[in-house]
Amino acid sequence: MDADCQQLVERATHGDAAAVESLLERNLPALRAWVRLRCGPVLRARESSSDIVQSACREVLENIDRFRWNGEAGFRAWLYATAMRKIANRAEHWEAQKRDAAREVPLHAPGPDGDTQVLDVYRSFCSPSAIATGRETVERIERAFERLTDDERDLIVMARIAGLSGPEMAAELKCSEAAARQRLFRALASLAEALEAQGGG
Repeated sequence: MDADCQQLVERATHGDAAAVESLLERNLPALRAWVRLRCGPVLRARESSSDIVQSACREVLENIDRFRWNGEAGFRAWLYATAMRKIANRAEHWEAQKRDAAREVPLHAPGPDGDTQVLDVYRSFCSPSAIATGRETVERIERAFERLTDDERDLIVMARIAGLSGPEMAAELKCSEAAARQRLFRALASLAEALEAQGGG
């Protein structure tokens, strides 16, 4: 963790709301990408990813006194867990409504700034040849991501968005660090193949 982030964490630990907001802002691009990928195509068509992100950030700010600080990694884990609850709640809502996705009115797409930030995060797990600019690329990467297995998606999200280290991934997967890295390599290869199948690799 760099010195600036260390200072933010220390200030946040002592209840500095501005420091908490700075930590949220620092993690916002990755959180946006994380939420889009975790929502999946059906929920993305019905819900605004930005609304889910804002709701998660608002809950973190409102409940900051409940968090026991253990560095930025712990903060990210709490942030993603909060966002995951928001996603699960919205998915349950739509399941209860039993609506036909084909009859839903598509939501307005997020603005270009949001797309640029998400695309910047996606660059962390796609080869340069697979990356261009604009909404088509974001959506193409997400379509390719949906073709992966659940395990492959989890691996890429853990390593390249949540930012887990090799040892942290190994602990999460209950395997050796070498095995975790090998599984991640295979998942990234599968993503590259899925992108190539769409004519983008």
